[in-house]
Amino acid sequence: MTAAGIGRLLRLGAVVALSGAVAEAAADPLCAARLCTFRIVNQYPHDPGAFTQGLVVDAGTLIEGTGLRGRSTLRRVDIATGAVLQSLSLPAPLFGEGVTVFGERIVQLTWQSGIGLVFDKESFAPRGRFRYATEGWGLTHDGRRLIMSDGTATLHFLDPRTFAPVERLEVRGENGPVERLNELEYVEGEIYANVWQSDFIARISPLTGEVLGWIDLRGLLAQRPAPGVLNGIAYDPGQGRLFVTGKNWPLLFEIALEPAPPGS
Repeated sequence: MTAAGIGRLLRLGAVVALSGAVAEAAADPLCAARLCTFRIVNQYPHDPGAFTQGLVVDAGTLIEGTGLRGRSTLRRVDIATGAVLQSLSLPAPLFGEGVTVFGERIVQLTWQSGIGLVFDKESFAPRGRFRYATEGWGLTHDGRRLIMSDGTATLHFLDPRTFAPVERLEVRGENGPVERLNELEYVEGEIYANVWQSDFIARISPLTGEVLGWIDLRGLLAQRPAPGVLNGIAYDPGQGRLFVTGKNWPLLFEIALEPAPPGS
């Protein structure tokens, strides 16, 4: 696919150039090429009723945040079976979004209410709320700061204790800002971001905001329910496992990344 074709597919304001020779991958289980594709390692059942908004691995299970008003939840999910081990419904006006685990707390965003929720990691008991000025989309952390997306090309870094904003970072591809950044995951020093309504994940430098490369997940799930968009990235650093899913997908995929063939 040409750079212009990928730019159109992502519906970005600028074209992301991916043509030319593919860079050699780094010597780790992930892929450092400019354009990466995937190999399915395993697939597991996933609740097709889950409007997945956030996904993170915690102690061998998944913490998943789901959306839609009146149907939003925080849940703990068994990876192998897809069984919901623990679940908490959010108050009906709130539209659940991204989640992350920081220490002994789970932090969950909501979409347009400007409210972030804090829960005890083990019991899901409420531990507080905080406010933010933008929409809430994706959430992850780098061990020091929470990292939040709001559907634009800007990432917001928050103090994990006070939730005060401490930094903003504009994400840019080769020809301009990369809009519609959604679900986030911090993976081996990079920020992975779903791009809303696309089958691509951006690999972002947390220092500069530069898009280091793209992960092409087209074809991962051939038959999708509506809306069925890719949304959900979870990385298990202890096992080196990368998981992805989507809204209302019946499957969770464990994937390995590899450089795309030259000319892709």
